Amino acid sequence: MLRTTLAGLRMHKGRLITTALAIILGVMFVSGTLVFTGTLKESFSSQVMGSADKLSAIVEPESTPHQAPDAEPDLLPSSTLDDIRDLSEVDKADGVIKADAPLLDKDGRAVGTFPTKGISVGEVTRYDATAGRLPTAGDEVALATNIAAETGYEIGDKAEVLDPDGEKHTFTVTGLIDVGVDQELAFMGALAFTHDTAVRMTGVSDYSEIDVIGTDGTDDSAVASAVEKAAGSGAEVMTGQEKGEALAKAAGAQADVMATALMLFALISVFVAGIVIYNTFAILIAQRQREMALLRCVGAHRGQVFGSVLTEALVVGLVASALGVLAGIGLGYGAFQLGGEAIGGDGAPAALVVSPSAVIVGMLVGTLMTLFAALVPALRATRVPPLAALRTSAVAHGLDKGFGWKRIAGAAVFFLASGGLIPLAMDAKGQDGLTLTAVSGILAFIGVVIIGPLLVRAVVTAVGVPMRRIGVPSMLAADNARRSPKRAATAMIALTVGATLITGYSVISASVSKTMTEMMDRQFPVDYQVTQQVSLDGDGNGRGIPEAVVDRLEASPKIATVIGQRSTDVEGEDGYTPVSAYDGATLGTDIKSDVEAGDLADLGPGKAVLSDDTATGGSGVGDTYTLRTEKGERSFEIVAITKDSPQMWGVTLDPDDFAADFPGVSGYRQVSVKGAESAPSDEVRDAVYAAVDDDPTLQVASVAQVKKQFDDMLNMAFLVIAAMLGLAIIIAVFGIANTMALSVLERTRESALLRALGLSKAQLRRMLSLEAVLLCLIGAGVGIGLGVLFGWVAGAASFQGMQFALPAGQIAVFIAVAVVAGLLASVLPGRKAAKTSITGALASE
Repeated sequence: MLRTTLAGLRMHKGRLITTALAIILGVMFVSGTLVFTGTLKESFSSQVMGSADKLSAIVEPESTPHQAPDAEPDLLPSSTLDDIRDLSEVDKADGVIKADAPLLDKDGRAVGTFPTKGISVGEVTRYDATAGRLPTAGDEVALATNIAAETGYEIGDKAEVLDPDGEKHTFTVTGLIDVGVDQELAFMGALAFTHDTAVRMTGVSDYSEIDVIGTDGTDDSAVASAVEKAAGSGAEVMTGQEKGEALAKAAGAQADVMATALMLFALISVFVAGIVIYNTFAILIAQRQREMALLRCVGAHRGQVFGSVLTEALVVGLVASALGVLAGIGLGYGAFQLGGEAIGGDGAPAALVVSPSAVIVGMLVGTLMTLFAALVPALRATRVPPLAALRTSAVAHGLDKGFGWKRIAGAAVFFLASGGLIPLAMDAKGQDGLTLTAVSGILAFIGVVIIGPLLVRAVVTAVGVPMRRIGVPSMLAADNARRSPKRAATAMIALTVGATLITGYSVISASVSKTMTEMMDRQFPVDYQVTQQVSLDGDGNGRGIPEAVVDRLEASPKIATVIGQRSTDVEGEDGYTPVSAYDGATLGTDIKSDVEAGDLADLGPGKAVLSDDTATGGSGVGDTYTLRTEKGERSFEIVAITKDSPQMWGVTLDPDDFAADFPGVSGYRQVSVKGAESAPSDEVRDAVYAAVDDDPTLQVASVAQVKKQFDDMLNMAFLVIAAMLGLAIIIAVFGIANTMALSVLERTRESALLRALGLSKAQLRRMLSLEAVLLCLIGAGVGIGLGVLFGWVAGAASFQGMQFALPAGQIAVFIAVAVVAGLLASVLPGRKAAKTSITGALASE
């Protein structure tokens, strides 16, 4: 039997090529993900170890839990550095200053939403110059590579930096530094100064870190132990090796999150490949029933026939999985070279990391998936009596039984269960809501799989009427699809998976965009927003947009409305609560929000508006809310409770009450501007920029620009997800092509007879193209329907007040892609059918 099986594989290997391609693509995605993330982690580790390993010990302040959002960062005093330098185990030690030092771009505006960080570099430092050199003079600076790329500064350029008083200082760029995987510096950008210059430019003299090099012959652990004793309480000490491992672990966690997301898409591709494999073996077994019946007649028992089919699957799975692993290694390394720098790698060529798991998991996934997909067809091959299978009609009957009320009843059970979970998912919200949505979607998908053959037959019957009027090829295409609905349903289900997921995300994306746009238009109808760089160094209450800026805006005839938001964070029993007030605005008119209870217009002295998450413990309109202010505890009457309002989150007070109770809050956190109706938009824009021109830390964003950036972010996410799901769709198209190719082989004599009766080669190819397009359209149509439904449910479960939006343009593109996919899937089968000799095919068995 083994020889017979292998001989059969050699004879029919062409029929399994598309199946092997599906396995290769699925395994390639799985192994490629593991190789990519493994190489990325190794890149992170090499960056960290290359800098941290050269230090014997690193001292950092012990973090204080539950700090206020505007609390001063913990620092190490200079006396700690002196004590460490006095140790006999220590050769050299330097403190690292790290605090805000806003870099200005070449247009004179502050770079980024957050200020860049100024750091000191001395004789002992874990930061290396990747180009040029580190600064040695008071008028020199080295820039982090990412911030230099963003601003366009090069070695030798002059760059301006603001000191704590807002004064500009000019520095010469001497080099570029690599901050490795230091997430804070990589995110905010870093400027390296000499020690004295760092003190001057940041206003900080204590240290965020102390770097230590031990004396020759002293073990790093001994150095760290001595340093720990000298540093005393309030300090954390690690060896350079331990610090590197900690940084690498933190960076590796990002890679793990990415690996999880990529692996999810990889498993979707594997699932689709499994459907393709199942359909291929089901068709092959049906076509070879007479061959297997003959084996039974000459002595093979059921177990041998069953084993023969699984042996074929095993061989195909092993060979295709091995090729998939090799392709995955290339994919993973190529992906790192193309995108590693963008997500934290240093962009330099890294050693390829092919872990045993990348090979073993790929081989197991591909092989086991193939065996599992072939299991049902293998069992089916043993259940047909030999004499019955020897009849010519066995193939057709083997594929068409099992229809009727049982399928309808089974599908109805799953559809009802799915429908019952939908309202629960929409009420649950958050993670629970998404989980219920996923379960409901899976149940609905199972129902579609069960009723798929009936659905295909019904749809094809319905569209077959107009198709008969188009011409003979159209009529024959509909008849062919209706003839084997189980086969057609299984082929189109693979495409349904991808269509459902991509449509679902499109609906979520479009609905979120519509919801955010309507919310911004309704709740904050302004043209521009002025903000200031947000300091994370603990002086948030001392910074703000100066009142002079608001005065200039109000004085401009081009501007109709100016709303200034003051805010701070107040400590309470359950953490910190944001407290805000709006100057120049009438709540309920200028600033709107969904209200759970009360009226925003009732806000006045001695009164407060609370958000729904702040009004806990049964607090309601008319109750008293006690707030800890700078002047002591104050009680306010609750006049309204908002619902899911981002701009009125926490507590909103009357402007006079806020000014009296929080005198330490100077300036505004945000200023919103609406232009005069008679003023042209460009003049309004010029007036806003003129008002903020003398303060480089102020940033202006038009509301239209904010909306566009938000939409661009959603579109980028859609493109990424579409690319990830694209592989599953390609595999599904391979499956349809394989189904068509095997059908062509099965209908060789039939096609020849049609040719003999007058059907031309072009008409034969058109018939097969229409059949493939019909299958793709049914699969895409079912997927689009499921995607629209569960995209809406998932969006409603994730976001309060979700406004449903149907992305008609994208759905039209999906339908067009389905048509193109069907045409592509039919190219090779159609060409083969057209080239077959009429007389030779009619003479074949």
